[in-house]
Amino acid sequence: MRRLGAAIGFLTLCVLAGLWVTRPQHADPADFAGLVPDAAHGALVFAAMGCASCHMDAEKPIPGELPGGRRFKSDFGVFIAPNISSDVETGIGGWTDIEIASAVLHGTSPDGAHYYPAFPYSSYRLADAQDITDLIAHLRNLPAVSRKNAPHEVGFPFNIRASIGGWKLLFMSDDWQVQGDLTAPEARGRYLVEALGHCAECHTPRNILGGLDWKKWLQGAPNPSGDGKIPGITASQLDWSDSDVVAFLTTGFTPDFDTVGGSMVEVVENLSALPRADVEAIVAYLRKVPGPPQANP
Repeated sequence: MRRLGAAIGFLTLCVLAGLWVTRPQHADPADFAGLVPDAAHGALVFAAMGCASCHMDAEKPIPGELPGGRRFKSDFGVFIAPNISSDVETGIGGWTDIEIASAVLHGTSPDGAHYYPAFPYSSYRLADAQDITDLIAHLRNLPAVSRKNAPHEVGFPFNIRASIGGWKLLFMSDDWQVQGDLTAPEARGRYLVEALGHCAECHTPRNILGGLDWKKWLQGAPNPSGDGKIPGITASQLDWSDSDVVAFLTTGFTPDFDTVGGSMVEVVENLSALPRADVEAIVAYLRKVPGPPQANP
C-alpha cells in the first residue's frame, strides 16, 4: 500500500509539474509600455495577418465586420471562428490591450485558457510588439457586431484544453525557420511570411499531432478540404519570374492568365492592400527557402 501511495503521489506531482510548465502564457506589459498606436498602420498589419479571411461572416461578408462563425474542418474536429468585433458583450470590445496581445501572441484567453492552434498564434508569436499595438488600435476602430460565439465541435480527448499546453511546448518556436545572412528585403519578407502572413499554416505539411513539419518548410501539403494539394512555394518549386509571382500575389492572375482559386482568393485580396515593396520582399524571401530537389508535379 505504501508503494501504491508513493506511486500515486509521484504521478500526481508529475501531472502538476507538467501543468505548471505548460500553463498558459500572457503578453508582458513591459513589451508594450510607451508604444504609441497607429491605427492606419494597424490596417496594413490586419491585412497582412489575414484576420478578415477567418472572422468575417462566411455567408454575408461585410468589410470591417468580424462576427465570426466560419467553420474550419480538421482531423481533430470542427473549429468555429469567434467574434472579434468591438462588441463588448459578444466580441473583444471589453478586453484590455494586453488580453488581446496575449491571445494573438500566446494563444491565451482572457480567462487564462489555451486557445486551439487553429488560431495561428504559433506564427503570430514572432510579430513585433508595435505591429500588435497598431493592430489592436485598428480592431477597436471597426464596428461592433453582436453575435454569440458557437462552441467548437471537438470531441475527446482533443477537447481537453490543458493538453494544448503540451502541444505549444512541442510546436511553438521562437526561432525563424530561414536563418543566415539576409538582405533587408529578405528579412522583411521572412517576417511577413513566417510571422504575420503565417503562410506555413497551409503550405507546410503537418505531423500526426497537427504540428508543422519544419523539415519540409513551405514544401506543400495536403489540402484540409481533401481536394488536391496545396503547392510548395520554395525556391526550387517556384519556376515563375519574380515579377510573375508578384503579379499573382496582387492580382490573382497566373502567367498563363488563369485565375487564383480557393482560399488563395482572400490571400491575394489581403496582399494587394500591402505596399508593393512588401510583396516584392515576400518573393525575395521565398527565393531563400530551400526545397525538395524536384519541382511541383
